[in-house]
Amino acid sequence: MGFFQVGFVSVYLSDALLSGFVTGASFTVLTSQAKYLLGLSLPRTHGVGSLITTWIHIFRNIHKTNLCDLITSLLCFLVLLPTKELNEHFKSRLKAPIPIELIVVVAATMASHFGKLQEKYNSSVAGHIPTGFLPPEAPDWSLVPTVAVDAIAISIIGFATTVSLSEMFAKKHGYTVRANQEMYAIGFCNIIPSFFHCITTSAALAKTLVKESTGCQTQVSAVMTALVLLLVLLVIAPLFYSLQKCVLGVITIVNLRGALHKFRDLPSMWRVSRMDTLIWFVTMLSSALISTEIGLLIGVCFSMFCVILRTQKPKVSLLGLVEESELFESLSAYKNLQTKPGIKIVRFIAPLYYINKECFKSALYKNTLNPVLVKAAQKKVAKRKLKEQRITLGVQDDVSVQLSHDPLELHTVVIDCSAIPFLDTAGIHTLKEVRRDYEAIGIQLLLAQCNPSVRDSLTRGQYCKEEEQNLLFYSVYEAVAFAVEYEKGTCVLNGLRRSSD
Repeated sequence: MGFFQVGFVSVYLSDALLSGFVTGASFTVLTSQAKYLLGLSLPRTHGVGSLITTWIHIFRNIHKTNLCDLITSLLCFLVLLPTKELNEHFKSRLKAPIPIELIVVVAATMASHFGKLQEKYNSSVAGHIPTGFLPPEAPDWSLVPTVAVDAIAISIIGFATTVSLSEMFAKKHGYTVRANQEMYAIGFCNIIPSFFHCITTSAALAKTLVKESTGCQTQVSAVMTALVLLLVLLVIAPLFYSLQKCVLGVITIVNLRGALHKFRDLPSMWRVSRMDTLIWFVTMLSSALISTEIGLLIGVCFSMFCVILRTQKPKVSLLGLVEESELFESLSAYKNLQTKPGIKIVRFIAPLYYINKECFKSALYKNTLNPVLVKAAQKKVAKRKLKEQRITLGVQDDVSVQLSHDPLELHTVVIDCSAIPFLDTAGIHTLKEVRRDYEAIGIQLLLAQCNPSVRDSLTRGQYCKEEEQNLLFYSVYEAVAFAVEYEKGTCVLNGLRRSSD
């Protein structure tokens, strides 16, 4: 994925989606650690609905809670939470944060060892940790056909998880993330260790939060972690035999508080964008209640659906001229704007494509007039007048009678295309249809401020003839001025003609 530079897929992971995903995944991590806090021995659940299944197992076996583990967990919470808050509150004054996790681990290990908590109270401890390394060997290539399909899913989920975490911390600490570089990193972190019996590698939410909350900022922290792990694997591992598992569970849960604090941002998010808040909730709930992998997929799909929904029913507004300027703004948003009689200026704020073409037509006709209904009404009136004329003249045979329609007050409709980023074929056909309907009742349709992409689409779609290219105006002010002169009957087509290049 890194070689083919497909890091652009990360743009589909919005801030609301990433925040909801991390929060939902935090509930999954918290649930996986809850049994250790109570000292319960439960089977580990996987797949869809694992969070609900785990809590069902916990409540069914809650009467088996180990009081020693529960008391230890509460004591660890009482020590860790205040100290972490002090670290956060005085981080500008402290040269280095208090290593409270290390202190708690050492103290708890010593208390468990000398207090013989496992022997006396059957407390759950880390137990024997094997030391040393297995000899390296080449992967078994015969397994490739079996794991190939799963490898694709694992790579995509691993990349999405890594990028979501990195984007979250990049936003918090003010730096940027290059998605393609992350792909190379994940790839090499899986290719090289595959010769050393390592499992699939990706970013880990709980461990990343632990590192971030303890003040780690550079790769030096990773080097130190690797050295400590090396010492553990070779020498120190037996010393952690008596460490209670509930202590590690408490450390993990305490460091999830940053992700869980995102609930406090929901009121402000709701005030800014209800759609983003909905994306946050859908992603969070699906990631927590279904699974992190499916939850992320649901979040991406729902986020893209919301984008389509926003463009399906976009905002359409009538414009007026700002006094003593050449600017046009929305009549509903600003006061004291000037309008020209017989001219309606409409701004459509969305791409014009197959999904919203009907919305575009209905909104345009609603804010101006419906030429189809006007034409039908004119035909009805003409038939009635023709019938009255025949009766008055006593004409029995078909005759050609010229009847003039009453002139409409509206003579020009100007569409401000500055907020239309692109057109598709359906959008071009819609503009042609709208123009034809307006011209049928004597109203001209002018387009203004079309960007180069829209102009190219109109040219390729043959929206207008070569001699009519000057009716695509570069500003709304020019289009309005042309319409005023055109109504007076003194106008010469003088719009700016686009260069042939």
